[in-house]
Amino acid sequence: MARPLIIVNLKAYAEGTGEKATRIAAAAEEVGKESGVVIGVAPAYTDLGLMARDYDVPVYAQHIDGVMPGAHTGHVTAEQVRGAGAMGTLINHSERRLTLAEIEASLSAARRCGLEAVICTNNVATTAAAAALGPEYVAIEPPELIGTGVSVSKADPGIIENSVEAVRGVNPEVKVLTGAGISTGECVRIALDLGTDGVLLASGVVKAADPAAALRDLVSLL
Repeated sequence: MARPLIIVNLKAYAEGTGEKATRIAAAAEEVGKESGVVIGVAPAYTDLGLMARDYDVPVYAQHIDGVMPGAHTGHVTAEQVRGAGAMGTLINHSERRLTLAEIEASLSAARRCGLEAVICTNNVATTAAAAALGPEYVAIEPPELIGTGVSVSKADPGIIENSVEAVRGVNPEVKVLTGAGISTGECVRIALDLGTDGVLLASGVVKAADPAAALRDLVSLL
C-alpha cells in the first residue's frame, strides 16, 4: 500500500490564518518527515503561496472555479493556484458545495493545470458518481459529523466500507479519503483498516493547542 495521505484543511479558522497558519505547516512538515506519512495542508488563498514557498509539504487549494483566465472577477482559477505553488485542490467541499456541472468544470480546470483533485462527497451515491469522473481522490465526509469530534470511522463505518466498495466498482484507480470528526490515531487506523487511503480533517489539528502533538497522535498507529 502507498503511504497514507493526511490533508489538514485550514478552512477560514482564525487559528489557521496568517502567521498562525505557519505553525500548522511547520508541524505538518516536521511530523511528515518523522513518520513518513504524507501530510498536506489546504490553507486560505491568502496563505497558499507562503505555504508552498516556505514549507516542504503538499499544498492544496480549498476550491477552484471551473473557468479559464479572463474577465471573472472574484473567481479563483486553477492557473492562479498552480502559479502560487499548489499541487492539488479540494472540489465540492460540504462548505463549498457545487452542482455536478460545476464539479466537472472544476475538475477539468484542475487537469488542465496538472493539479491533483480531491472531490468531496457526502454519501455513497455521490461518491460513486464522483469516482466516475476520475479524480485522483474522493473524500467521503458526512456533513452532520463535520466539526463534531464524533469520528465517521466510529459513528458510521458502513458509509466508509460502502464508499470504498462503490469506488472500486466504478474506477479502482481512484483513491478514497475519509473525513468528519477525525481527531485521533485510532480514528485514522480504523479508516485505513476499512480500506481508505487517508483522511481529510480540520479542527482536530487547526484548533489544537499543539498542532505537532495532534499530528503525532494521528500517525501514532500507522
